[in-house]
Amino acid sequence: MDKIKIRLLSSFLAIFGVCEAQEKITISGKVKDNQTNEVLPFTSVTVNKETSETFVVGTITDEAGNFQIEGLALGNYSINISFVGYEQSQRMIYASGINTTFNLGVIPLNPTSETLEAVEVSVKREVTNAALSKKSFSLTDNIANSGGSVLEAMKSMPGVTFDQDGKVLLRGSDKVTVLIDGKQSSLTGFGNQKGLGNIPVSNIDRIEIINNPSAKYDANGLAGIINIIYKDEQERGLNGTVGLSSGIGAFSKRKEDLPIDLGSYYMNPKLIPSIDFNYRTKKFNYFFQSEFIIQEALPNNEYTTRFYNDGRKITSQVPENRKQFRVILKGGIDWNFNENNRFTFSGMYDREKHIDTSQVAFINLASSQRERYYNWKEEEITSNINVVADYEHSFSQPGQTFNANLQYTRGLEDESYFLNDSSSIRLGRDVTHIKAVEHTLGVSANYAQALAAGKLEVGTKVRVRRLPVDYIVERGNNSIIYEGLGDYSDWGENLFAGYANFVYERAHFEIEAGLRAEYTEVFYTLDPTNIYYNSNDDYDYFKFFPSVRYTQKLNQNNNISLFYNRRIDRPGEAELRIFPKYDDPELLKVGNPYLRPQYTESIELAHKFSWTTGSLFSALYHKKITDEYRRIYSIDDSNPTYDIINRIYQNTGKTLSSGIEILFNQDISSYWELGMSANFFRNKVAAYTGTVLFPYERSFYIEESKANATILKLTNEFQLPWELQFQVVGLYYSPKNIPQGKELSRSSVDIGVKKVVWNKKGEVAFSMSDIFNTYGIRQEINESDFTALYQNYYETQIARISFKYKF
Repeated sequence: MDKIKIRLLSSFLAIFGVCEAQEKITISGKVKDNQTNEVLPFTSVTVNKETSETFVVGTITDEAGNFQIEGLALGNYSINISFVGYEQSQRMIYASGINTTFNLGVIPLNPTSETLEAVEVSVKREVTNAALSKKSFSLTDNIANSGGSVLEAMKSMPGVTFDQDGKVLLRGSDKVTVLIDGKQSSLTGFGNQKGLGNIPVSNIDRIEIINNPSAKYDANGLAGIINIIYKDEQERGLNGTVGLSSGIGAFSKRKEDLPIDLGSYYMNPKLIPSIDFNYRTKKFNYFFQSEFIIQEALPNNEYTTRFYNDGRKITSQVPENRKQFRVILKGGIDWNFNENNRFTFSGMYDREKHIDTSQVAFINLASSQRERYYNWKEEEITSNINVVADYEHSFSQPGQTFNANLQYTRGLEDESYFLNDSSSIRLGRDVTHIKAVEHTLGVSANYAQALAAGKLEVGTKVRVRRLPVDYIVERGNNSIIYEGLGDYSDWGENLFAGYANFVYERAHFEIEAGLRAEYTEVFYTLDPTNIYYNSNDDYDYFKFFPSVRYTQKLNQNNNISLFYNRRIDRPGEAELRIFPKYDDPELLKVGNPYLRPQYTESIELAHKFSWTTGSLFSALYHKKITDEYRRIYSIDDSNPTYDIINRIYQNTGKTLSSGIEILFNQDISSYWELGMSANFFRNKVAAYTGTVLFPYERSFYIEESKANATILKLTNEFQLPWELQFQVVGLYYSPKNIPQGKELSRSSVDIGVKKVVWNKKGEVAFSMSDIFNTYGIRQEINESDFTALYQNYYETQIARISFKYKF
């Protein structure tokens, strides 16, 4: 029966293609250098009427030298292929209706015998692509954050904000999937974002933001996908880039330190050397990239003032003073076995060691007395090893490919925490040690078939993850570490997925529809001695995730698209972990092993209008999130001396978000380019009552709230004399509602200047972020027994000077 269905489906597709092809024809081909056999990307391909030589349509080849022209009427045409420094080639097409698909195969171009003067072609990547499905941002153009991290470079990108934990938010949600070169990796985590603040931009080519992913992407990441694209050098021989960035962070303090000896770090030195090189031959390409981070930093500087219903007022500060060394090594081999088969073997090693020190004082505002005082030190080593084997087969027909991928990742977290208490209550020292080793194995296969008027993609994926955690506690006098947690936990997830995605394109419209099916098995095993949760967690589920896009091509400069998709976010071990984090011993962050996935449905209407000197992108969007999970505040009053507030992950019901996003770019003059983005949205957080189980059972309540919010970003780039480029970026985030409270407004002004030197092989840049030190996060929290003002004045004010040399 299955074979009959497959045959019927194949017959239907064939008939469907023929019926449509009776009206339109498709022309495809691949362009190469006739002498070196290298592909020629960005080659001009024009179609003219055979009799009158009237121009009909044109395109350029992609990075692999391929082109495809669709939607041509029946008739006779001349196809002209031309590239600077090469002789033009011409092909003829005669389409009467018998044959409607024309594959020109490989078209060789011969270099011209004339000596041409060097011509520099500068192409600026458009912010959005024709299908409005993604936004692409070149880091070459991001001068104001040059020399920094990927996280800092994303500050000026439309729709991007950050929360108090340093996570990226797209259109208000932190559930973002981060990919490296289109694939999940150890560098950024699986199914979540991780480590963006420690990825230098030096070796990154561009960042893509995909708000409405198709079915070929994993279904996780309800806010969308961030794809970080590393540089890929195409030139033959040895070439690459060396770079060095140095800077100082935290010039000034937004708020004075509380009366503690150490205080918060400032004037923090930073040094980031990097290297990127390729050695390319006809069949092999050897690549290697390395980045190092040596710095002092202030990743968090949290002030929390609590106002209890009984009149108590307590304030505290947690400055996370960090000394850090990190190395990222990425390398591999591309083996072009022949014209149709390519193997890639690559690996990545990422190791970070940091030492955090802090003194935490709790001040009674009524008496101005220091009631409790802690100092702690955290020594942590994290490392990831990522090994990838990738195989790609290109069939003789352009657009028909098969890809298979095998990936193994080993992650390590080894953390020792030394917590000292010296107060009138106790003198004691507690030590905790966590060791977590993660193993992830993934296998995937994908097939793509270019059709006469579109494309068909199918694929499958299997991913197995295991993350056991060992927890050791050395208790001091009157220990503040919760007893009865147990010594270990074990988490695992098995994911089985398959998808089909179909694209149908005509001259004036385009349809993309896909369906992804995922079956997931999850288990979370606790030490039997754990007294807070009476059972292990073990469940499985099977879900469908559809995605649909319709694009209407109004004319050459106008496109409008309608999107719909359904996605999921699965809690990982970090959200499930039962062992609290004691950086603030009275404001404990802890996970929840009974957490469940959250789902989102989104619909978006997007429009793009382009003109010679600029473009306008606008989008109306609406999202409904079900079973949303986030940290909530809940008092633990079991301590007879003082209250402890748990910030614990919980599913919190339903959230609605609706808004409009606008991106505007305009060349004001030959030396001034203006860019603006605005995001106006309304959040509705539904009322919800839930139950917290740790460290004892109690209820929590979230009131319904509605609020409007605005995110504004303005970028000005100037071309100055002496080949100088100057950029200034202004950001403003309005107040917005959050569960249990409100986040207050914040803003930032960043500047940068860049100069090209040494015959365009070198580049020197200076940048300074958050000049006025106004980018810190402030939140007002309202809980039934207390209110709180949370302020995180972490390190946002950084000045850097960077240098790159291309060889």
